[in-house]
Formats: sequence, C-alpha cells, structure tokens
Amino acid sequence: MAINATIARVTARIAARSRPYRGAYLHRLDAANHAGVQRGALSCTNLAHGFAAFPANDKLKLKQDKSLSVAIVSAYNDMLSAHQPFARFPEIIKDAVRGAGGVAQFAGGVPAMCDGITQGQDGMELSLFSRDTIAMATAVALSHNMFDAALYLGVCDKIVPGLLIGALHFGHLPAVFVPAGPMTSGMSNAEKVRIRQLYAEGKLSREDLLEAEAKSYHGAGTCTFYGTANSNQMLMEAMGLHMPGAAFITPNTPLRDALTAAAAKQALKLTAHGGQYTPVGRLVDEKSIVNAIVALLTTGGSTNHTLHLVAIAKAAGLIVDWDDFSELSSVVPSITRIYPNGSADVNHFHAAGGTGFVLRELLDAGLMHDDVLTVLGDSLYAHCTQPRLNGDLVHEGVRWDPVPHASGDDTVLRPAAAPFAPDGGLKLLSGNLGRAVIKVSAVKPQHRRVHAPARLFDTQEAFMLAFHAGRLDGDFVAVLRYQGPRANGMPELHALTPALGILQDQGRHVALVTDGRMSGASGKVPAAIHVTPEVLAGGPLGLVRDGDMILLDADKGILEAQVEAGEWTRRAPPSADLAANGVGMGRELFAMFRNAISAAEEGATTFGLPPVLTAAENTQNTTETVKETL
Repeated sequence: MAINATIARVTARIAARSRPYRGAYLHRLDAANHAGVQRGALSCTNLAHGFAAFPANDKLKLKQDKSLSVAIVSAYNDMLSAHQPFARFPEIIKDAVRGAGGVAQFAGGVPAMCDGITQGQDGMELSLFSRDTIAMATAVALSHNMFDAALYLGVCDKIVPGLLIGALHFGHLPAVFVPAGPMTSGMSNAEKVRIRQLYAEGKLSREDLLEAEAKSYHGAGTCTFYGTANSNQMLMEAMGLHMPGAAFITPNTPLRDALTAAAAKQALKLTAHGGQYTPVGRLVDEKSIVNAIVALLTTGGSTNHTLHLVAIAKAAGLIVDWDDFSELSSVVPSITRIYPNGSADVNHFHAAGGTGFVLRELLDAGLMHDDVLTVLGDSLYAHCTQPRLNGDLVHEGVRWDPVPHASGDDTVLRPAAAPFAPDGGLKLLSGNLGRAVIKVSAVKPQHRRVHAPARLFDTQEAFMLAFHAGRLDGDFVAVLRYQGPRANGMPELHALTPALGILQDQGRHVALVTDGRMSGASGKVPAAIHVTPEVLAGGPLGLVRDGDMILLDADKGILEAQVEAGEWTRRAPPSADLAANGVGMGRELFAMFRNAISAAEEGATTFGLPPVLTAAENTQNTTETVKETL
C-alpha cells in the first residue's frame, strides 16, 4: 500500500527542518563507533577496573578483544509494581548472552518514580524533571565505554522516554528495550471511576476508597489502564525497539522470561560484529518518529507524549512540533477503545489482537512507514506478530505467529477500514491564549465546545476547596495558572478529574485550561493542557481575569479569551510568589531544571538540539564523502 499523502508530507517536513541537526548527529554517531569491540579503546588500567569483580570465565572473555559486551541499564525498584519484576531480569539476560558467546554487565540503575504515588503531592513536582535525570543517569551508566550494545529495562511514565533519550546520546550503540508487562486485571475501570466519584462527593469513607484502589492495583506489573506507561510500550513496539508483542505479556510467566532472553540474544546480533549492525541513532529517524506518533493517535494514547516524543526526536537531531501531531491526527483513525477512552484494559486489548494487529492494520492502510530499521531488520511488518512459547522454554524459547486477520473483540479493537472514529482524537488549539493540546477521544461530541466564564485558580488545592465549598456554580472554564515546567515542574493535575466529572454529569458545561499536564488519564472533561508559553514565561494565560468569557472549541481548534482588543493589550501579567514551589521534598536540587527548561512544545527539555557541524567537522565530513565516492 502506498504511504498516505499526509503521512508522507509530515515526514518530509520533519526531515527538511531537521537536516543540519540530524546530519551533525549522524556524523558524531559514526565517529563514536570504535573499529573493534568498544572496550578496545580503553587502556589496560581502565579495562582492569571494568571487570575486576566479574566471574573468572566472564572476566576471561572481557580480557579478550573478541567477545561482545552488553550493558544492562535498569529502572528496577521493588516499591513500584511495574518495575519490581525487573529484579529477576539481569540473571536471565546474563545467562542468555553468555550462552550466545558474549558477556552482559549491569551497567547502572536509573531512578523510577511513580506519578500514581506522588499524585497531588509535592513530590509530583519532580516527575517531569525525572525524565532528563534518567537520561543523564543512563549516560553515566554508558560512559565507561565498555559496551557494544545495551538493553534498557523500563516501563513507566518518564522512565522509558528518559532511557531512550539517554540511549540516543550514545546513538552508536544498538538498543533493545525490555518491558516487564502489565499486572493481571483487577477491579473494572467503570467501577473504579464510580467509587472515586462517590468518594469525591463525600459518600464513601477513606477506608472504602483505599480498599477499592487496592483491588485495582493489586500485584506486580504495570497499571492496566492506557496511560503514559502503557502508551510507552505501544510506542516502543511501533518504533521497532521491542521484540514483537513484548509489551503486554504479564510478568513472572514463562513467555515473559523467554522474551527477555530473546531480547538479550538479539542485542548481540545488532552489534557492529554481530552481522546486522543497527545503532539506535539510525533506527530512530523521522520515519520511526512519525510511526510512533501515528501509533499514539490511533490508540488514544497519553498526551504526555506530545512532550516526550518531541524530546526523543530532539535527542536524535529531529525537530517535531504540535502542528505535526495535529496534522497526522486528522488522517489517522481511532481503532482502539482502551480505558480511559473505553472500558477495556490493556490485557483485554492484548487478547483482542494487541500491538501486532494495530501495526498490521496501519501498515496495510498506508498510515505507517514499513521501510524502517527495527531490532529485527528493515521492515516493520516483522513486528505484526504475536509471541508464543515454542516447546521447551530452556532449549527452544519463543516463536512469533501472524496476528489474526480479525479482531477478537471489535468493541475494543477494530480494523482501520472500520474505525471507532475517523481521526486520532488529539487536537491542537490556538488563539490569543497561546497553543495547547487537547485529547478528545474520551470526550463526547456535545462536550467538545465550551463557551463560559473563567474561574481563576493558581493551585489544585484552591480549586478543590472551591468545589467542596459548593462555590463552583453554573457553567465555567477553570483556568489553572502557574503549572508549567518553569513554575513548578508541570505536575499532573488529576485531583481535578473526579470533581470536574461530577459537575459535568450534573449538566454543567465545564472545561479546564492550564499550562500544566493531565497525561494518559485525561478523560471525559475537555482539557486544554500544556498551554504554551506558560504563564511564568509571559504566556497570555496570565492575562485572563475572573469572568472573562473563554471559548474552547476542540472541533475548530480554538482557544481564546473573548476580551476587547484594547482591554487585552492594557492588561499586565499578574505577580505571584512561587518561592514555596522551590523548597521541600528535594525540590531545591532541581532549581537548575526550572531555570533551564524549554517550553512544552519544545519537549520541556533541559538539553538542546545537537550543535551543527563545526568547520573542521564539515571538512572531515567532505573528505570522507569524497573517499567513499572514489
């Protein structure tokens, strides 16, 4: 199938605007690759430090300049359910690599925090910054230059983007991402929402709520709703960075172990000496980034990826903006219904056909690029499969079968020719309040346009106090300011979701407009989020006053304050004392992030695009090109 014209146009546009940065990135990627095994560049003293504590046989292999070495970079901790299963993975990986003639070393751990635990707490203000911290920790782990490839163990919100950003700064090394899988299904999502709303209305006790939450989040693995964590896994599949179908196999099962071992063996094959050298910096290009955006859109994934995919692209020398997301969304159909965009969880989605079905449908419809590098080769069609145990686990491992032609449940997963909606459900809003994104895949059509007076708040707590005091009468647009990355780290604002949902259910026309985040749990209430520029950076959202009429029209892409032009220009931005945002719960340590971070549409990053080539590098590049031509 020929590629869709819009997909092709957006891809070409990204490539064109990125050319000087991408060229510089690839030049430095090639320069970083050592002619032999990577550790061959180390001195004897360096190398001796690198294997001093290793078992004798592995140490002997590392002394030689022949055996390949694989790094393990892991987000393991045993508090977070999604990452607890990783405790077992290093030994599985080491055994598999050893059996294939190489050596695997645990190169380093990266922090992993859970937005579900920090939600509504001061610690949440470190959440977005943890992504770049993870990228830096990944760089520290790989800085020893001992490794020919790397396996990255991570699942949740900022962890996978941070790992990939770190990996791309070592883009000469092949990378395979290894997930842990979702927990088994617990309480239904519909029941969970019902109980949360009853608690918000004061009709259930804290004990009742805690008992319900414990039935929802009850074991090892990722939370089963389709938030940022599970969106991460979908995107790694769409970018060809997973072994096919690895995303949603539950932890601590024979198939999960077999996939982990298969990933370890595949990493060896991707090295410069393994027969199919595939450095991650070349695997992640403009086509794979577009494929990731398409996968996000077609599945109604997390709005956090309007930040993370921009940041990932930047790390590879590519420039992506929200116009790209919006234009792609106009032609990519919604083919899944997974909570919060439906009632099913990711286990139900996986049983209905899962990631392989989604990729196959999009490729067949010309909505994804097939001609991309992946961890399996040079075709994304190789990932349109589902893993199965192939006889005895120890000796035969895993095989991949074609995904079924038809969905196993068309209330959850549909073919691209018969979608739930003709577009991807993610919209760009713009107007005199700036630029914002809105996820409408879970918002009913009758709620997508709200024209109502503004109610101003500077904290979630202030909104909730007004809600519980019964002061939120009539229709309104809640304008929540000072929630951007520079102001307080851009925490997620889910404390507002049950309250706004209750008011909407009561017949009010309500919406949220904020320079903060809502993420993968963005639900049925229209929310214009990531408003850029943020208020602290002089954004016009700071000019809104209580009672101003606000128009949020998701269908037409409008976000504006309907204020007379002269009055609007006379207004001055407000002053706010944000000193308290910088102290307590470790926030002092992250002052440099708040001071240096880029705008949301630029990925909210503390790093920039690769510097363009210097005159000396350009001369070297030209000389090498001439030699290759001759």
